[in-house]
Amino acid sequence: MTMRRAIVALMAGSVLLSGCVVAALPVVAAAGIGKRTIDRQDRNKRKARADAAAPRAQAKLPSPGGAAAAAARPGPAAVPPEMQYLYGSGEAAAISLQAYRALWNFLRIEISYRRDKTKISSVVLSPGSTLASPKFDTCGKRPLAVVLDVDETSLLNLGFESYNARRGATYDPTRWARWEETGADKVVAVPGAADTLAAARSEGFAVIFNSNRSAATAGRTAAALEGAGLGPAVLGETLFLRGEGAPSGKDERRWRIAQKYCVVAMVGDQLGDFTDLFNLPDNNVLARRNMTSESLLAPLWGAGWFVLPNPVYGSALHGGIDDVFPKHKQWDDPDPAAPAPAPQK
Repeated sequence: MTMRRAIVALMAGSVLLSGCVVAALPVVAAAGIGKRTIDRQDRNKRKARADAAAPRAQAKLPSPGGAAAAAARPGPAAVPPEMQYLYGSGEAAAISLQAYRALWNFLRIEISYRRDKTKISSVVLSPGSTLASPKFDTCGKRPLAVVLDVDETSLLNLGFESYNARRGATYDPTRWARWEETGADKVVAVPGAADTLAAARSEGFAVIFNSNRSAATAGRTAAALEGAGLGPAVLGETLFLRGEGAPSGKDERRWRIAQKYCVVAMVGDQLGDFTDLFNLPDNNVLARRNMTSESLLAPLWGAGWFVLPNPVYGSALHGGIDDVFPKHKQWDDPDPAAPAPAPQK
């Protein structure tokens, strides 16, 4: 009776502790040693005797293609650390949730509570702006909108990147085109995106996607977004994609969107999702970094511009040792027995 009460108490406690029901089950099972356990042990012994009596030739079946085929079959591929981070880590999920919560707080507190919304400024740089002299239009009577990039901002492309990870492949534009056509059901929403965009729509904000995906695959991109729970997207209305032969910059599309909507927030994983000025060819690594933190645009981060992590691909992945680590901040181990650093490539 004492043992039965202990089991009942364990089961009741496991229900009260959310998420711990499964963890408690092995404890309950271990407490129930009795006739069923003995019977299971007897069955195991009988099975072991039967296996020992089986013909030796059947003990190990050959692989379908023979020993050579088995040896040639590749083992599990190692996932690159940057993919482990973006697609697998709790840390990346937490940062995404954090960014989308910040977006929602900004929309609710900074925008929705403004009585006179005609005086709100767009966060799209006006044509003719420079980083030293940024210009923004006021909303007037245009409806308010949020503009988002698609890939690794709204959607995580698990299917495409899993192919690259399993095969050690690099980016191939022709493969990416095939992915746009066939991978609509192999994506998931970035953590926090679906709930935030649904809430934004409920508050009257238009949700618009601006992507460098091809306009020729607009139907599949719209299906991917809707299938991931990010809502409808209609080409030319709430979905803007790169036309055939058009450059990858987004300013022209942003300005078209800004003619109809007052864009009060933008979300992206690359600096080019906010302005093409960040990607001018003369911008070196240090200058580009300083443009975000030491320019007149710095106050926009978290207050109209919201960026998500992407260590897998894109314009952020540039720079040699001396670009990333200024010479006057580099350190050498003073231990004379320490191995010499590898030469720079």
